This record gives sequence, structure tokens and C-alpha cells, in this order.
Amino acid sequence: MHIGVLSDSHGNIPMVVRALEVLRDRNVQTVIHCGDIDDAATVAYFRGFDAHFVYGNCDHDRAGIRDAIEAEGLTLHEPFGYLEFDGKKVAFIHGDDHRRLLELERSDAFDYVFYGHSHQAAERRTGRTRVINPGALQRARPKTILILDLAGGDVQFIAVG
Repeated sequence: MHIGVLSDSHGNIPMVVRALEVLRDRNVQTVIHCGDIDDAATVAYFRGFDAHFVYGNCDHDRAGIRDAIEAEGLTLHEPFGYLEFDGKKVAFIHGDDHRRLLELERSDAFDYVFYGHSHQAAERRTGRTRVINPGALQRARPKTILILDLAGGDVQFIAVG
């Protein structure tokens, strides 16, 4: 199973469309967005995916974003997300709440913790947990997403702009 992870799209619809095209081309069905989607209109582009969202610090219209996610039959997680796939435990958060991010990272409860906020792709390991930032689709060079192959644990960062 493959999971697509992106963050900090900040309403940049052309980059969201490009990122989602890459994921579709690679037959990725499940997508995690680590916050700062920024506007409710962007949510519609995730139609057809099993998409999961958390809020970021720039998601000011939370009610509008929540309504758009519900209207598309997608899932909003608050204050962080937790999913389990094939026995692998995945948490995701925006990352502006550093205390909570560190709690997730140091809990030793997850195989993966994804976060955004910094607009910089990064990866580190804390105990058994791989802590990964996919980068950003706005205010970043290059603009990146990632695909995780759960079976092998391979992570591929992909420049989309």
C-alpha cells in the first residue's frame, strides 16, 4: 500500500492539482494533508481519494474547511490524525504545536509521524518512529510531496514544482 503525504498547500490550486495528478498516476488512493490547506475551495480537488486532513495555523476558515471536507465525504482529524494500515501506525499533525509534535514523536506509539509547517522536506528517526515532513506546495523550492510504500518502508520525496 502506498500513501501520499502533502502539506502547506496554502490555496495554491495549480500545485495541488499537479501533486494529486502525480499521486493518481502512481495509483495512490490514500492521501494525508498535514495542514494549511488555507481555503475550502481546495478541498474539492481531493475528490476520489481517501483523504485525511488536519488543520494548520493558517487555516482560519475552519468551519468552511470542515464543511467542505464533510461535503466531499473526506475525513478531518483534530487536533492530530491517527490511522493504521497493515499493522503500521501513522500519526500526522501540522507541526506548529511543537509540544504536541514532540509528544507524538517521543511516544514510541507510531511507526510514522508526518508533519508540515516548516515548508522544508525533512526526515529523522526517534526510537522506532520515522518523523517526516513532506515539504510544501507553497513558499518552498522545490515544492515537494512524498509517497510512502508501507510494505517496504520506502519514502520517495517528489518535486512537483
